[in-house]
Amino acid sequence: MFTAFLIKYAEIGVKGKNRYLFEDALVQQIKYALKRCEGEFKIRKTQGRIYVDAVSEFDFDETVENLKTVFGIVGICPVVYVEDEGFEHLCKTVVKYVKDLYGEQKKTFKVVARRARKNYPLDSMEINREVGGVILDECPNMSVDVHTPDIELNIEIREKIYIYSEIIPGPGGMPVGTNGKAMLLLSGGIDSPVAGYMISKRGVKIDAVYFHAPPYTSERAKQKVIDLAKLVSRFSGPIYLHVINFTDIQLAIYEKCPHEELTIIMRRYMMRIAETIAKETECLGLITGESIGQVASQTMHSLAATNEVCTIPVYRPLIGMDKQEIVEISEKINTYETSILPFEDCCTIFVAKHPVTKPNLEYIRRHEKNLSDVIDDLVKTALDTKETIIVHQE
Repeated sequence: MFTAFLIKYAEIGVKGKNRYLFEDALVQQIKYALKRCEGEFKIRKTQGRIYVDAVSEFDFDETVENLKTVFGIVGICPVVYVEDEGFEHLCKTVVKYVKDLYGEQKKTFKVVARRARKNYPLDSMEINREVGGVILDECPNMSVDVHTPDIELNIEIREKIYIYSEIIPGPGGMPVGTNGKAMLLLSGGIDSPVAGYMISKRGVKIDAVYFHAPPYTSERAKQKVIDLAKLVSRFSGPIYLHVINFTDIQLAIYEKCPHEELTIIMRRYMMRIAETIAKETECLGLITGESIGQVASQTMHSLAATNEVCTIPVYRPLIGMDKQEIVEISEKINTYETSILPFEDCCTIFVAKHPVTKPNLEYIRRHEKNLSDVIDDLVKTALDTKETIIVHQE
């Protein structure tokens, strides 16, 4: 029945003279999402609207599911085109549309016409009245309710005439790539994939860095992170995943620093390394999945200690969320089941029995000096031997 979709957006509509840049970015993201679908599509902008036209056979449900991954879209409206062959033809098409879609169901409705083409012989109010009357005559199961109808039947008179009554919710947000790029510290847990998703929703392109610790972490742990990056890339677009061998740095910290400070000091070196890669790849900030008080390394004191080594902003979109809120988002974006697979990442291998929750920065800096004879070479080796994987949803 449907061969096209009207794409609705929200925030983009208030961008003034720069709106076309956001519209163009949205079109590019729609094209990326539809590459995963069977069939061919044509995307066009016209009069403040974006349309997706199917130019071959396509799977309706598959197409909608992929459009629902495009940030910037707030509504996906399956539309029927009507050839402008007179008002009587329009009425017949509307009646057929209503009968095909709703059958004999008892429903209330109202007609909402928009006449962008001012040379059309009837104005919007006349179209509402006349089309509504025809529906009442031809569909006895339908009744009018202009306040809270079950069906809002939209008729748009433009260069073509469009009919639609369903608005499938999109993810909202801003098109990816319209707000710069940032580097996500991605682990195999629940939180960091959600953080990447949420920052992408605000239009930020993301790359990612993963700290691998063989032989203490297995290749399956690494594959788990790659799989999580693929799931996030469904929304964010392709991700450059930088894999850092962190084993020697962890061992040095374990040997030379107080064990209750292991997590904080390791975290500080992760941030330093991530920032180095971020600057090399023109990222404007770091992204982490930290939430205040969730674990010892995420108290206010601990976050201040890790922040201290960074010279670019650190974005923490989950900072005020509780665990259940984060889990619900992970389930929505389909990362939860992968995140809970039992393959440990490097953070869980060298965990102190009694980690410090209120680290003293002066002590941390002093104890980091224990590493001064080896750490620069270890960090350089880790950066020189990093593996970069381009991850995208197939």
